[in-house]
Amino acid sequence: MDIPRAFIQDIEALMAYLTEHKLYLTTAESCTAGRITAALGVVPGSGQVIESGHVVYSPQAKIRLLGVNARTIDTFTLTSEEVAREMATGALRNSTANVAVATTGIAGDQPMDGIPPGTVCFAWAFDIQGNLHLFSRTQRFFGDREAIIHYASCFALGQIQHFHRRALHGESA
Repeated sequence: MDIPRAFIQDIEALMAYLTEHKLYLTTAESCTAGRITAALGVVPGSGQVIESGHVVYSPQAKIRLLGVNARTIDTFTLTSEEVAREMATGALRNSTANVAVATTGIAGDQPMDGIPPGTVCFAWAFDIQGNLHLFSRTQRFFGDREAIIHYASCFALGQIQHFHRRALHGESA
């Protein structure tokens, strides 16, 4: 498979940033199906910045493996920033990583629970000297399933540096 050079350069730049800042990544992926971790894996040396990756589609897996509260799912639905935040926090808590990225959303072409297709909720969690800094966003992407997964994975990775800098300044959002 031919991977665009620009994509590899973006991943290399992110890996350099993660290495420079001694960031070790874990992921909690639902709609991106492991694509975030796989994107990093295309570049040699990625094992130096990846601690683990969770692919958790079902509510039961999110609850069992990441500690997402069933009440959060019932109250906000699976496609919510609240669930993404609990996924990121759980992934971070259950690993030796100090940064976690989580995704949950609808990559298919049909709405679910009244939420339009292409809606993806993200969360980024950072452990900085024992303090949790948590950020979340919701984005909508357009295209077929493959395109939505690709765009969401790139967005998730592309925001790590931005939110890490904010976390270094003591922010959460």
